[in-house]
Amino acid sequence: GIPWPGGTMDVALLHGLLLLLILPVLLYRHSATFHYFCKVTFFNIWVLTMATLLSPFAAIRGRCVENMKLLCAAIRPLKHLYGIKIKVMGAEHLNLKEPYVIVCNHQASLDVMGMVEVIPKRCVPIAKKELLYMGTVGWACWLSGIIFIDRQRTGDAIDVISQTLRVWIFPEGTRNQSRSMLPFKRGAFHLAVQAQVPIFPVVISPYWDFFSSKEKKFTSGKVLVGRSGLPVLPRIETRGLSPKDVPELTETVRNIMVDVFSEMSANSCRDWPAELPLLPSTGATKGTDGTWHEEDTTGTSD
Repeated sequence: GIPWPGGTMDVALLHGLLLLLILPVLLYRHSATFHYFCKVTFFNIWVLTMATLLSPFAAIRGRCVENMKLLCAAIRPLKHLYGIKIKVMGAEHLNLKEPYVIVCNHQASLDVMGMVEVIPKRCVPIAKKELLYMGTVGWACWLSGIIFIDRQRTGDAIDVISQTLRVWIFPEGTRNQSRSMLPFKRGAFHLAVQAQVPIFPVVISPYWDFFSSKEKKFTSGKVLVGRSGLPVLPRIETRGLSPKDVPELTETVRNIMVDVFSEMSANSCRDWPAELPLLPSTGATKGTDGTWHEEDTTGTSD
């Protein structure tokens, strides 16, 4: 018979469509870089979609710290979708009614998945002002009570503590995936000292077993080997401290967090140790000799 040109074109078109469907699957399975960008893109789309869907409901209550519950609920499913197991240690330290400041190391956008697992009630993060202008994401953050603060206006910091009770701050100021932590900015510590409230360090374990923006690595499924754990360390008191003590306080807290981060790095491929490095159970205060001492709180209660 006479060949049917249209039939040949249809077959070729079908093969082309099948190739377009199969190629992304093959790339996702065999290209670490493609796999990484797919997961990062999905993360951003998820956050944008959830912010768009939940903002109208949050707007009914207006700007309110209670809206953080909606934001946390929207983020939590991501750990299951990515196969990331999060183990929280020491969360009992945050079971207080009083105000305080939480300081946490900052590695990547993935930190929000750990943050929502441990963040206490009536606690909001302090974020860069640029986030406020990111469309519906910025609107959702504003409605959730997230503070976009001018670091030079210390009066605002006191207002934050008095209105929201607790704040969560990343003192490194930017994302950092190195083997240690960047020097801490002092804003969080000025805030805690001026408000005379305790500081709680939170350390998120290194991600490098499963995630690296430099290496374009983002695995799933096998992440359980390099799981992330968040030790909430005992409180560090600021009562009696003045602004002149802030530089030493900043370094003291950073050194504590770096030590824990280093231990977590050494144990990244094994189960987390049963005990954390010995730290003051209720806080540290500066003595007249310039050293830091454990505070005796016998007979007191939260």
